[in-house]
Amino acid sequence: MRMGMIGLTVVAMLLLLVIIGVVIRAIMQRQYEKALIDYQNKILSQEMDEVRSIYMTMRGWRHDYHNHMQSVKAYLAKDNITEAKEYINRLEEDLADIRLLFDTGNLNVDAILNAKISLALENGIRCDYKAVIPKELSVSDIDLCVVIGNLIDNAVEACRTVKQEEQFLRLYIAPLKQQLYITVTNATSEVVRKLDEEYISKKRGDHGHGLKRINNVVKKYDGYINRKNEPGVFVTEIMLPL
Repeated sequence: MRMGMIGLTVVAMLLLLVIIGVVIRAIMQRQYEKALIDYQNKILSQEMDEVRSIYMTMRGWRHDYHNHMQSVKAYLAKDNITEAKEYINRLEEDLADIRLLFDTGNLNVDAILNAKISLALENGIRCDYKAVIPKELSVSDIDLCVVIGNLIDNAVEACRTVKQEEQFLRLYIAPLKQQLYITVTNATSEVVRKLDEEYISKKRGDHGHGLKRINNVVKKYDGYINRKNEPGVFVTEIMLPL
């Protein structure tokens, strides 16, 4: 009888240790995910500051276009060809930083869109894009940039898995029925499977982090997300409340 009680006690203690281990592991996993998200937000914020600075330089150059042309004309009028060339070269260095492809009025979104799509174009990816961003949004700029940035990053990465001539990326953002509609369609050679409501790439283990960050933002604002994986094409549609 006594031995039986001891045996039950040992089993109970072992079960308790297992439960404690599971709980600790779950807590550590949540802490890790939170730390990872905090770190990624910090990096994104720094990147946005850098991109915004470049974007503002570009906007400033456009604003001062007339003044720049007058300066070049003044050099040429005095036959200062060397000075005129040097001035133009300095302007080209400023322009080389980023292409002004978007001007929606939302500085942060414009900055991230210009940087990401410019990079895609430089990599030879055929891009079609349009973005209309309302002035009033319920979604914070940083959360919106998390979604847009990860969508484009994932699309560019997927395009690299196909031949250059087959690479394409289509992006469309606009208000639709009191929602902000975001869709990205891109070429891919990957087969993406659905596991526990999560899309997981069979080739890229880190791809899940970007998908999870997008999912977290959509969930935060009670939005809607739909992903479709067809042969050679991957489509993501997102609706966020205005």
